[in-house]
Amino acid sequence: MKLKQIITMTFCYALMGTAMAQELNTLAQEFLNTLTPELQAKTIYTLNDEERFNFNYVPMDRKGTTFHDFNAEQKEAALELLKASISKEGYRKTKEIIALEKVLFAIDDSTTIMSTGFPRRDPLNYHFWIFGEPDTGNFWGWRFEGHHLSLNFVAEKGKIIASTPSFMGSNPAIVPSGEHKGKEVLKEEKNLGYALVRSLSKRQLAIARFSDTAPKEIFTSNQRSFSDIGHKGISYTALRKKQRKILIQLLNVYLGNYEAGYSEALRSKIEKAGIKNLSFAWAGSLEVGKGHYYNIQGPTLLIEYDNTQTNANHVHTAVRDLTNDFAEDLLREHYKKHHN
Repeated sequence: MKLKQIITMTFCYALMGTAMAQELNTLAQEFLNTLTPELQAKTIYTLNDEERFNFNYVPMDRKGTTFHDFNAEQKEAALELLKASISKEGYRKTKEIIALEKVLFAIDDSTTIMSTGFPRRDPLNYHFWIFGEPDTGNFWGWRFEGHHLSLNFVAEKGKIIASTPSFMGSNPAIVPSGEHKGKEVLKEEKNLGYALVRSLSKRQLAIARFSDTAPKEIFTSNQRSFSDIGHKGISYTALRKKQRKILIQLLNVYLGNYEAGYSEALRSKIEKAGIKNLSFAWAGSLEVGKGHYYNIQGPTLLIEYDNTQTNANHVHTAVRDLTNDFAEDLLREHYKKHHN
């Protein structure tokens, strides 16, 4: 069965409220036009600068400009670019992940001060970079990043052609107390993972589960490139009909974070590579609240989910396009064809 036939209904929500064929060039240039020359110098890099590949998702000192640097007009322009680059659902998660910094400030680390002079837990400490020249119509990119978020984009002629690697995390995974007690930003990612692994028979589970202990971190971390991580798990073809549906629903949750045009392109790419070539692997406990990990793999795709840190209340997720992270393959082909 084709992917489109399987997920038509479940995928519709991801397309609602997104900017189809959004002219990103204009939004990026409008953002840059609001910045002073000093802020532009901190924000703009060349497309080939190594900084474009220097992505991370931990609290650390970074380059780029942050919300601390922006006035109201600049912040609004920056957020308009962000909204147009991801889906409505992706933007909701992004806002809620940022808001968790306030929770962490209260319960975890309110005293550590970064070299910037601001607290380590800080919802304003999220950074913007522009790579290249958006107003030329050529390839250009941008990144939005801070604690538990790294969203990387490359566009051409106003269209996103790459939106990976992408990282979303959540700490706490479930807010344990206070005003937002019970809040769970990445809830579907957890629930559907458990639903699938718990639906497996003993024989299926023996294939899917590669370790009784979950890894302490996603395997790919912030590597620019990596070799095959292994742990293929159980193949799509070895799943029953209902299990296949859950796997596609889970895949759809991750695809649903992207801007509609890119999401559809990535979905078509996965379909072309063969749904039958997808697999699901699990490690760790099957008990909620215990450390666990899963991945979804295909010829062009790797999705990782890990919840082991902070007493298994701290989620990391990542999506990698194995053929086009950072648009490197598309750019390589372009330069080979047009620039020798």
